[in-house]
Amino acid sequence: MKKFLLYTSLILLLGTSCKKFLEQSPDNRAVLNSPEKVSQLLGTAYPQANYMAFAESISDNVADKGIGQLDRTNIDPFFFHDVANTEEDSPEFYWNACYKAIAAANQALEVCEKEPAKYAAQKGEALVCRAYAHFMLVTFFSKVYDPSTAGTDPGIPYVLKPEKVVFEQYERKTVQYVYDMIEKDLTEGLPLIDDKLYTVPRYHFTKAAAHAFASRFYLFKRQYSKVVEHASKVFPNNNIVAMLRPWNTEYRVLTYNELWARYAKATEAANLLLVETRSLWARNYVGVRYGLDAVKSNEILLAPNVTGGTRIFRYQLYTGGTNNYFIPKVNEYFVRESVNAEIGYPYVMVPLFTAEEVLFNRAEANIFLNNINDVLSDLNAYASTRIYNYNAATHDVSASKIRSFYRTSDLQQGALSALMDFKRAEFVQEGMRWFDLLRYKIPVTHPTAEGPIRTLKADDPMRVFQIPDVAKQSGIAQNPR
Repeated sequence: MKKFLLYTSLILLLGTSCKKFLEQSPDNRAVLNSPEKVSQLLGTAYPQANYMAFAESISDNVADKGIGQLDRTNIDPFFFHDVANTEEDSPEFYWNACYKAIAAANQALEVCEKEPAKYAAQKGEALVCRAYAHFMLVTFFSKVYDPSTAGTDPGIPYVLKPEKVVFEQYERKTVQYVYDMIEKDLTEGLPLIDDKLYTVPRYHFTKAAAHAFASRFYLFKRQYSKVVEHASKVFPNNNIVAMLRPWNTEYRVLTYNELWARYAKATEAANLLLVETRSLWARNYVGVRYGLDAVKSNEILLAPNVTGGTRIFRYQLYTGGTNNYFIPKVNEYFVRESVNAEIGYPYVMVPLFTAEEVLFNRAEANIFLNNINDVLSDLNAYASTRIYNYNAATHDVSASKIRSFYRTSDLQQGALSALMDFKRAEFVQEGMRWFDLLRYKIPVTHPTAEGPIRTLKADDPMRVFQIPDVAKQSGIAQNPR
């Protein structure tokens, strides 16, 4: 009996001691107990992966050069196959990065909800981050938003809370549901954002960057008045030209090394939101086999344009080896595993939103609102920073020039063609062209050096990237093939 009491007392004592020990945090940095710590966590609530390789390679910006570097993130999208790679620049890597960003946002929101007034700005950033990552997922991994089918098209899981178990089960629900949730997070979070909290604002959703995101979201949703509303808030004093990249002035005299160094800098006015991504695209995009060649360069960058001036970017287009053409804007920085290490990881700083995109979004929305004078004003602001030896008197974009150049009596359609030509050139080799091909359900044709022509039709299931196999463990159905 004495032994039993002794053992019982010892167990109770050990249990009490263990409980007290486990109640102590092993690392105070892991405790989210201040707005500053939550803000640090939100630095990881942006997808740290690059979509440029697979989005550019599936688009009509690329051709088969016959020779070049071979990489699955370039080869498979070109042939409209599922990408047989899970590393940097693959759709699966991007999928995982988006859900990691969402997890960080949800972890932050869990803290913010306990003291809403104290964490208002952090809540705003977290909500917009969560909305953005889900928007990018539904854009790549579901059918493009169509109001007539969005209520039945499968979406992607919209995750609203931190995971507490190893394999949480999720539903895809519908594209409409995902869009509704994105809009809810975006409209609730945007007013709470406080730019004054950011040490380097370009790495966070500022008010301007959030309005830029809203302009893209509502463009996909075809709510054109809201596109104009949000886009105009990025240019509060109508200081458009000052925010655009100075391609035909300052950029014109830069060497390609200087341009590479400047394009994605946080001090560049055009960059509204930047994120660092693990990526090989900077070392690959010049020399991959399926990329920008002489024919595509002429089609996109060098051919005559609606202004009557020399095609934009002519003075920043370079060649690198046999039939490799590039604009020096995707730059790599290498991070070593330690100070003395010889190995590490390549990173690319990606401009997620730019002033140029916002301008294009507003112009496109105004085309459908039939505000043609506003459209011409925005197109001329853009052309003034791009056309070689620009002269406002001779290089203006006018209604008569649009009709004549595109041989159409439909001014709206002609203006849309002019806008899409400018936009395609602006974002070449950045993957942005894919978004427009999706929205307008434009077929893509890829001739091959061997002869056969590959075609991606408007309704082809391969326009939707495949959900990773690993997601099946969480009950997520894959896309049809």
